[in-house]
Amino acid sequence: MEKRFTLKDFVLFAAIGAVLVALLVAMYMIDRQWNMMARMRATMQEQAEDLRALRSDLKALDRRVVSGALAAARQTAPQASPDADPDADPGTATAPSPDPASAPVFERAAAATRLADYAPGDWLVRAFGVGLSTITPLVSQDAYASNVQSYVQESLLSRNPDTLEWEGLVARSWEIGEDGLTISFRLRDEVAFSDGRPLTADDVAFTFAFIMNEAIAAPRDRAYLEKIESVEAVSSIEVVFRFREPYFNALALAGGMAVMPRHFYEPYLDEPATFNESKGLLLGSGPYRLADPKSWTPDLGIVELERNPRYWGPSAASFDRILWKVIENDSARLTTFRNRDIDSYTARPREYQGLLDDTAFREQTRSFEFMNAVAGYSYIGWNQRRGGEPTRFADRRVREALTWLTDRARIIDEIMLGYAEPAVSPFSPRSPQHDPAIEPRPFDPDRAASLLADAGYEDRDGDGVLEDEAGAPFEFELVYYQESEDTERIVLFLKDLYARAGVHLKPLPSEWPVMLDLLGRRDFDAITLGWTSGVETDVYQMFHGSQTEDGGDNFVHFRHAEFDRLVDKARATVRERERMPLWQAVERIFHQEQPYTFLMRRKTLSFVDRRLRNLEVTNLGLNLGFVPVEIFTPRAQQRYTD
Repeated sequence: MEKRFTLKDFVLFAAIGAVLVALLVAMYMIDRQWNMMARMRATMQEQAEDLRALRSDLKALDRRVVSGALAAARQTAPQASPDADPDADPGTATAPSPDPASAPVFERAAAATRLADYAPGDWLVRAFGVGLSTITPLVSQDAYASNVQSYVQESLLSRNPDTLEWEGLVARSWEIGEDGLTISFRLRDEVAFSDGRPLTADDVAFTFAFIMNEAIAAPRDRAYLEKIESVEAVSSIEVVFRFREPYFNALALAGGMAVMPRHFYEPYLDEPATFNESKGLLLGSGPYRLADPKSWTPDLGIVELERNPRYWGPSAASFDRILWKVIENDSARLTTFRNRDIDSYTARPREYQGLLDDTAFREQTRSFEFMNAVAGYSYIGWNQRRGGEPTRFADRRVREALTWLTDRARIIDEIMLGYAEPAVSPFSPRSPQHDPAIEPRPFDPDRAASLLADAGYEDRDGDGVLEDEAGAPFEFELVYYQESEDTERIVLFLKDLYARAGVHLKPLPSEWPVMLDLLGRRDFDAITLGWTSGVETDVYQMFHGSQTEDGGDNFVHFRHAEFDRLVDKARATVRERERMPLWQAVERIFHQEQPYTFLMRRKTLSFVDRRLRNLEVTNLGLNLGFVPVEIFTPRAQQRYTD
């Protein structure tokens, strides 16, 4: 007999469902309460530690006050020397540090707090287009990790985004010696790391020593800092950098070094392999911190920073949290942005034009289109040595021919829709480093064919592919990041273009960690990537002959004696009017030798959620990611709470 589903059964199932829902809600609330209690316990523990430190400081201060009073009493005693000058200063006192909120480096952030709709709080949520392998300073190799570190660690100086001049951050003041070989910094005495320990000159000196230790996997940083002979802590708030020789970028070198806390990183000198293989050892004095400075791992899929409750500077326009989601696919990032789950999106040119016409999209976003003074460049790097042997790209004629075969004008017009400009070297066309007489090589297949013929390449068997004198076909793999749709379109465009000239390009799409591994092992034919740029670009790390091995960034094995001589001389020339002709001579060698085929400098095409306020394009780009933080969300538009 068939059993029917009755009203009684329905009521029973509904009751069971209601109980299950109630249990799930209860579990969620308990879990949330547990997390809140854990955060409260951590906060209370930090406050207790701060109170203990404060009591200790007060006791020390009390002892100094008593000692000072006794000394003063002795100085005013009747037995004072009759020869003493009654108007003499009995001692010297250190002037108190000025309020950091009034320091120039914080002025832009402080101005945001005076806006009518300013409110603290909320989260800034952004996306990374690649998965990070590590965010440990020195060990990390990419701009994405540097972005995270910039919120956590601080340097002595910071550039003003309007004037591009240096301003004191951790340093209150600095003085350059007359010979240009010493720079003395006086630190703010109120700076502390996020765990409450004070930042002193000893931490600055330690940072340099740690980087220069050969056991630490920081070859590119050592190459960058090799001009520095020593860093000495003269007192707790004074540190002196001594240079081996004059260096044009000395102030940027010393002032831009992120300070690492000695008490946190020094133990890894006894176990350097642990540091070198680490994923998330990150502690600093900045306005944000990791909840656990040792806890981050790539499998989390996000990087989350919390506000540093001990931050020494003003908390102007500071969000409660900064969070990055790893979303490697371009289309997925756009969908996430449309759903307002991330706050910004950098568009590809075709997307950008389409999105500008989307009324609903424009109502929730603001668009920014700009080329700033420090725009980076993309390139194809030709590896001149692989497996210990020279490659076909060791011949300058081959590299030059491939540049003649690269139709950058069509790439910019058809793929970038005009939102880019051709690059001729690492030097920005807006920089005095650039020689205005140098112009981008146009597309010229006839000239390319002539150079390849001179280098011994002919179509010897009539199959449409050039062969060398030994009969080996001219073919090579071009490694590129597989999640970038524009890069893939460029590679496929070049594949067809090169094929017409008898050169067989084989695209090799790769994941980001794979690309980093190939670069580290120098195990590739050619690779397309990009470098960031600076106000004045030092090309030593990427192109000097000394940087081909031991982790240096000259991973294409470019060697040129005159180039190295000019770079060394330019770096040692302090006077700008004498230095710029040297850089221009360096650029002419770039143009002749073509170690890279320099592709283009792209305009930034960004959309930002309208809830974020105080956005502005500066000489350093959009202030979306500036530290000190100067953007905010008005109270009514805030979405997240801690």
